[in-house]
Parts: sequence; structure tokens; C-alpha cells
Amino acid sequence: MISSQFNFAIVGTGAIAGIHATAIAAIEHANLIGVYNRSENKAKAFAAQYNCAAYHSLDELLQVKNLDIVCICTPSGAHLEPALKVIEAGKHCLIEKPIEVTLEKTDKLINAAKAKGVLLAVVYPTRFYDVSKAVKKAIEANRFGNMVLGSAYVKWSRTEAYYASAEWRGTWELDGGGALMNQAIHSVDMLQWCMGPIESVQAFTANTRHKNIEVEDTAVAVLKFSSGALGTIECTTAAYPGILKRLEIMGTTGTITLEDNDVVKWHFESEADEDKYIREQFSTNGSAKGGASDPLSISYLGHQRQMEDMIHAINTGSKPLIDGEEARKSVKIVLAIYESARTGKLITL
Repeated sequence: MISSQFNFAIVGTGAIAGIHATAIAAIEHANLIGVYNRSENKAKAFAAQYNCAAYHSLDELLQVKNLDIVCICTPSGAHLEPALKVIEAGKHCLIEKPIEVTLEKTDKLINAAKAKGVLLAVVYPTRFYDVSKAVKKAIEANRFGNMVLGSAYVKWSRTEAYYASAEWRGTWELDGGGALMNQAIHSVDMLQWCMGPIESVQAFTANTRHKNIEVEDTAVAVLKFSSGALGTIECTTAAYPGILKRLEIMGTTGTITLEDNDVVKWHFESEADEDKYIREQFSTNGSAKGGASDPLSISYLGHQRQMEDMIHAINTGSKPLIDGEEARKSVKIVLAIYESARTGKLITL
């Protein structure tokens, strides 16, 4: 039970910040009270649009006494500095994915939050959709038997204008990578959440369309899970016109295939009472848009539910579903894939 009002602030006013603001507005006991951006004009424009105050500095924002949770929406490789300030100020911190672009920076954030006694969570909204929860429930009930294959496909399109829209896009320093680190990391998180730890990776990356960026626009990896199952990750931002992301979980007694948040296949050797309902409730109907060609063609619902999960954790003294340690897993996998592609070697995690 939510027992009090929770006040949020946002740091960074890029495209995803609007999704955060919309999600906060949808929560009955939440209120967006402030925003900070290095560009004062951008902060003021955002504040006017979302009815909150613009602050001249992060330090000024963090002095607001009734501030509870700060959302970090800066570029991926610029999460560390503002997040550390938020944590040091004793505020709970919700960071857009990925938590950071190196394990060293990631661990600094995790350790700082532990030392200060505040909650740290990282945005992976896909886990919070009802169909994702249903998949996880089926896995925990051992309905797949022995896991056989787990595969994630993110075959999207991004224009040259997308990468040119901000200087940080497509750079190793601030984007941390390309199609894999920026777009497909949501699916990497879902895959490891469903299939369990990854033991080793062998990978290739390429840049087939976007020649003016430092990072890859295409990546393929072969995975071996600790369970003995195998899998693949395929991702790109170079494929026109782009298709919905796809997740396949296959075992000796069951198969589930999702396209975005729609069920394409839900079939088990032994039918359960809920299976028919799930197929009907989440069956593909062509209405899903995803981010195949438009990065903002996404719902705010997953963000809203993740914020509600964080509020619940604060109220109950529990852990958020995706805390720092949990968010570290996907970064570690992505970095191992990059290392394999760079060295040509099988990388053991």
C-alpha cells in the first residue's frame, strides 16, 4: 500500500525524458517537481511542457527537501557523475538503461548506493509487462522441461538523422556501443532473465550502413548458457524498414515466441488452465508498434510500472526488481560480446 506522496525529478531532457515525465504523471501518488539540464533553455522548455520547475544546477535541484526519487536520463556514458551526486544527496536513483557503459562505472554506482543506504534501480520496462511476467511464471514452474534454445532478435532501422541528432550518439564514450548496447540491451536483459546466466559468447559485429559512427550497427552472437542451453542474439539498426523485436524461449516440453509484447507461439506438452487465456489475451493482432523504425514509438506503461515497483520497494524496505546488481548482468554480457567481436575469441563470462 502506497502511504505517501513521492516527488520525482528528472536529470537530462533528451527524448526518453518525456516518457519518464508521462509515466510519473500516470501514477496517482507521484509528482514531477523538477528538471535539470546543462542547457537552461532546454530545461525551461521541458519544465513548461510537463508543469514542473527548472533548476539552474544539479546541486540546486538536490537541495529540494521533499525530493524522493531522481530519474537519470542523460546519455548512457554520462550516468555516473549525476547519479553519484543524487546518491550522495541521499535521494533514491532510477537510471535509464544501461546503468553505465563500463563495469568499473557500474560498480561505483552500486557501491555508492549501498554505502548511502538508498535504492538504485535501472530502467528495463519490458520485464514489467504482463506477458513478460507470464513467461517468467512458466519458466519458474518448469513448464519448459530442459531449456534448449533462447534467442533474441532486434532488427530495427535508424536513419542517419537519428545518429546526427546528438553528438553523443554512436560514440564509444557516451553511447557505449551501437545497436547492441543502445537498442538490443532490453532484449539481452530479457534473455538472461528468462534463460539464466550465460557461460560464454562468440560474436561478430559490423557497420553496414551507418559509416559516420564509431560503433557497430549490426551484431550477432552465439551463446552458451550455464544450464547447457544454447542461443543467439541478432541485432541491427541498419535493416530497412525494421521489424518488431522477437524473443524465443524453447525447451524440451514447451515453446514461447513473442514479438514485442504479443504472443506468436505459446505451446506446452501439457496444457495448463491459463494457456488459452494467455494466447487470446496476448495474441498477435498487428497493433504493436515497438521501436522498429521510430525510437519513441513505445508505451510509457513499462516505465510507470517500474516506478511503481520502486515506490513499493521504498515503502516496504524491499529491493526493486531491477536493482544495480541485476542491471549489471546485461552490461557484462554486452561487453563480453564486444570483446569477442574485437578479439575473435570465445569469451567466458
